[in-house]
Amino acid sequence: MPIVERKSVLSGLTVLDAMRRIAAQLPKDAPIEEAAKTVIKFRVNSLLITDEKHEPVGVVSKTNIMGGYYAGIPIETPLEAIMMPSPLFCEPGDTLESALDLMRTHNVHRLFVKESAPDQVVGVLAYYDICGLLYRYCHKCERNILRTREADSEGFLAEPFHVYEVMTPSVFVNHENESLMEVMEGLEANNVGAVLIIDENGLPAGVVSKTDLIIAYKHGISAEVPAKTIMSTPVRSCDEREHLVLAIQRMIFADVQRLFVHKEDPGKIVGVLSLSDAARTRSGSCRACISSRIEVENAPD
Repeated sequence: MPIVERKSVLSGLTVLDAMRRIAAQLPKDAPIEEAAKTVIKFRVNSLLITDEKHEPVGVVSKTNIMGGYYAGIPIETPLEAIMMPSPLFCEPGDTLESALDLMRTHNVHRLFVKESAPDQVVGVLAYYDICGLLYRYCHKCERNILRTREADSEGFLAEPFHVYEVMTPSVFVNHENESLMEVMEGLEANNVGAVLIIDENGLPAGVVSKTDLIIAYKHGISAEVPAKTIMSTPVRSCDEREHLVLAIQRMIFADVQRLFVHKEDPGKIVGVLSLSDAARTRSGSCRACISSRIEVENAPD
């Protein structure tokens, strides 16, 4: 019986192809405030925490820092109080497929990259790094809609993915007059990175992300103030029928990790598209990467 092996765009690629070569680190006795400064300065989602021997002993993510704010922990408290133990590692030579599976299995958004000899952390791999690699792959592809003229001339314009096929078809909202404490409860309960803030008419008014909350924590803003005090505006959105590659391009160029998705009318938000969603497709931005990368082994003559 013929064996049909289906490959994604990531097949044959390694962690080394996508990883970032710097992993932000702090000692476990550094204050939470230092972690807040570092994630904002370096625009990262998590930090590797080390002990007195500079050995990795934990991870502090934006979620952990926000949790400290929610719990009313003084920002001068050592990171040891909020860190998560047992950071997950991969090696530069591991396949991207196996790294992505490890992230999905453990429900984490990043892995730290460590070389076995010498035993040293050399970088970090996150969903948005994989998505950036997919985008570069797609941008060079002759079938990409970004090169429509060339593709049309060859007569094989591939069928692209649309946003609605990849997005998360739900969105969590808070009213602009609800407190930051209520916003944090929603973020924690739904395990999302940002919530849509709506005004008194139910229309999109802004966004509060974990980064916004960390900045508020750092500046000593009370968690009882209304969400509209710190929300970011305007709401970045795209239509659900937009081509996936164009939405990814917009996120990468704007250096944002998500777009809210509307249906025809920007006032009607129906979902969220994140770089993590895009990375999970493993197939670039069009179906050509699936159909053209099927290998058949042991096929009959």
